[in-house]
Amino acid sequence: MNIWLVNEVMTEGVVAVTPDTLYRELIALLAAYRINAVPVVDGDRRVLGVVSESDLLLKIEFAGADRPRWFDRRARGLRRKADAMTAGELMTAPAVLVRTTTGIRTAARRMEQAHVKQLPVVDFEGRLAGIVSRGDLLKEHLRTDEEILADVRAAVHEVTYTESTGHVVAAVDRGAVTLTGRAERWSTTVLVERLVRQVAGVVSVDARLGFDFNDRDLVRPASAFFAA
Repeated sequence: MNIWLVNEVMTEGVVAVTPDTLYRELIALLAAYRINAVPVVDGDRRVLGVVSESDLLLKIEFAGADRPRWFDRRARGLRRKADAMTAGELMTAPAVLVRTTTGIRTAARRMEQAHVKQLPVVDFEGRLAGIVSRGDLLKEHLRTDEEILADVRAAVHEVTYTESTGHVVAAVDRGAVTLTGRAERWSTTVLVERLVRQVAGVVSVDARLGFDFNDRDLVRPASAFFAA
């Protein structure tokens, strides 16, 4: 079954800067490469933070503004960034990161929770390996129905191959999956649907599955995983 990982969609050869990179150099880099953020790394390419357009715009936003009152902590922090001249002073740290082996669904959730448009990607040693954007994560939905169907069938087989009875049929239309047929147990139908939803490119699942044995009451006390 094909569940895409970040390293399959990320952009490699990332533009990165060091903490002593100057403000005007940062603006020039973002303009030259048409990007809206850049990772800040140390000498071993380990990510220290990220400088975004929002960080750089603070200098314009606060230009000529009065200094905030001593008790306004957030305003003081923004003003410090507005006065900053290097990437190390401007960056947001620690950076929100993902690993090369992170699933794209997990990366999408992390991106949404952090309210960012891209995430630096690091390898097992914590070194910068690439960057993944919202657009990169959407690439899974460019898969053909034939590719998706092959993975859906593999997912179904992974759950049902030990059952001697039951037969699940899958169909895919523009990423929408329909599952029909029967399984031996109720718990099998739940596992089939959940695993199919993880297949790259699947946009929805309509499970119309029957079962021969209702094991709902047997499995519910053991694990919330099967909860309806």
